[in-house]
Amino acid sequence: MTLAAGLVVAALAGCATPSQRFDHRASELGFVRHNVPGTQFEHAVYQSSDPRSGPLLHVYLEGDASPRMASRYSPPDPTPHRPQMLELMALDQAPSLLLGRPCQHGLDPACDPTLWTIGRYGEPVVASLVAALRRELHAMRASGRSAPGVVLIGYSGGGTLAFLVAERVTETRAVVTLAGNLDTKRWAEHHGYFPLGLSLNPAERPPLDASVIQIHLLAGRDERVPPFLTEAVIARQKEANFHLHEAFDHECCWAAVWRATLAELDVLLEDPLGR
Repeated sequence: MTLAAGLVVAALAGCATPSQRFDHRASELGFVRHNVPGTQFEHAVYQSSDPRSGPLLHVYLEGDASPRMASRYSPPDPTPHRPQMLELMALDQAPSLLLGRPCQHGLDPACDPTLWTIGRYGEPVVASLVAALRRELHAMRASGRSAPGVVLIGYSGGGTLAFLVAERVTETRAVVTLAGNLDTKRWAEHHGYFPLGLSLNPAERPPLDASVIQIHLLAGRDERVPPFLTEAVIARQKEANFHLHEAFDHECCWAAVWRATLAELDVLLEDPLGR
């Protein structure tokens, strides 16, 4: 490639939207995209071009586009700029998919900025994610790739949604959060952001059923979701395991521990009491 051609490619890449860059990275990692309807939203779904079969389906939920989405800033495209969950899903050997959140990965007519600001964890968002996941599970069963159990895996705000979705999906066997925002009220107060008045707050919900295994990964240098904001919520849970990685921050370095986390998850699912 000539220097001029390289500059053109770089310029075009710089003009790409977050949604386009996300799709490009998914393709590089060997994932294909299709859309599935939820309630009032279309959801992007990313998974391997050759989906695996197995007893559990790992469902990944990405974080928010920006930690400032609860302040006066509202990005035009709420798709994350750094696809943390795509990268981790590429390390996962279990049947997996990434379920896109409403209005990420391309807007649809039902979208408005409240759905990625003060209402990003609200009833319409959670209900649509649940409906989309149920359709995916139904399609898997119809194709003979039945997965009787679901593991919900969420990063940052995706961890918030993993907790809220788990309450409603009876097939949920485990929830894994990475730097998950599990007390949105305290989080907004801590940062001086607008209250997420149209959102549900895991801290105000009952603990998840004891049959649901939980692993919560916290980062000691996390300034976006400091561990002290979520430790009380985790302590109230019935089957919660948590690990504080002192050297990590909000974005770094989850891939370094991901395979070990998945191995721990397998052990806990096989023997929840650790016998």
